[in-house]
Amino acid sequence: MTLSRDNDEVAGLQEITVPVLLCDARGHLNPRAVGWTRQPLHTANLRGRGRNKRWEYWAVSAPDHLLAVTVSDLDYAALHAVYFLAPDRTEKVISRLVPLARVALPSRCGAGPVRVRVKDLAIDMDPHAGGVRMRISSPELTADVEITRPGGHEALGVVVPWSAARFQYTVKENTLPVRGSVVADGRTFAFGDDSWATLDHGRGRWPYRVTWNWGSGSGVAGGRTVGLQLGGRWTDGTGSTENALSVDGRLHYVGEDLDWAYDTDDWMRPWRVHAPRSGRVDVTFTPRHVRSDRVNLGILANDTKQVFGTWSGTMVDDDGQLIHVDGIRGWAEQVVNRW
Repeated sequence: MTLSRDNDEVAGLQEITVPVLLCDARGHLNPRAVGWTRQPLHTANLRGRGRNKRWEYWAVSAPDHLLAVTVSDLDYAALHAVYFLAPDRTEKVISRLVPLARVALPSRCGAGPVRVRVKDLAIDMDPHAGGVRMRISSPELTADVEITRPGGHEALGVVVPWSAARFQYTVKENTLPVRGSVVADGRTFAFGDDSWATLDHGRGRWPYRVTWNWGSGSGVAGGRTVGLQLGGRWTDGTGSTENALSVDGRLHYVGEDLDWAYDTDDWMRPWRVHAPRSGRVDVTFTPRHVRSDRVNLGILANDTKQVFGTWSGTMVDDDGQLIHVDGIRGWAEQVVNRW
């Protein structure tokens, strides 16, 4: 089926096709950096202290288990976390907050290794020509996974401009094949067929208070490899979105703010996300498990509700083709930060 598409939806946001610096000489947002890309082209030359946030996040999912790893530098502390969801829905969480610590993170996505050594936790993310090898070592679990990036695979890069002094550059990439394993509690959990990796690369200068929605999914639907990447709230009204459809590695950008509907009194009820103007997104997420994480350190706080499960519904690609996403696995979340 072919649907009409409103081309005006992306008219206000340029597609960037050449390398660009995120910041100008003063450390403010470079106006030429505002736009979206199919490959990482931004160099995050952040300056100053206090509001800079940098992170690398990988989530690796199999049909019945999931591993998520975060390495982050919040400017006044380093925060690293490993999360493992086992087939029986038990959770294993490893978190290390190191005040005043800094982390060496590459200024360009995939341009160098990421390494963490904090007490008994070791994290290595090593990019190479064919993808990324990620290794985790701790008393609670170990992991060794190889993430493959097929040739020509496209990733969504986008700059979100709140102001000249507050902005975010993010790279979101899903539907990456993965193989490897996690060892926890003496058991080995494999990643193989129908296992997928998702990247969230972030560099920016954030406001103190922010709330965001994020939804991601990867899988095979209708004989094609399909990924969805959806965001909300934090980008609304900026002229930028982090919304895209991936079909067989090709990115289809959706430049429209989305409506998110979900029940904060019952996180296990279905979530609906849709594009009210163009109709390019009309999907429902059905949760199977809720992850709840809350930290309150006074002036610093985080409240995360993340649900894991499956997506259904449709998205529309750049050619107006209706793409079904029924059955692809992923997550949806609401995160409230004071940071």
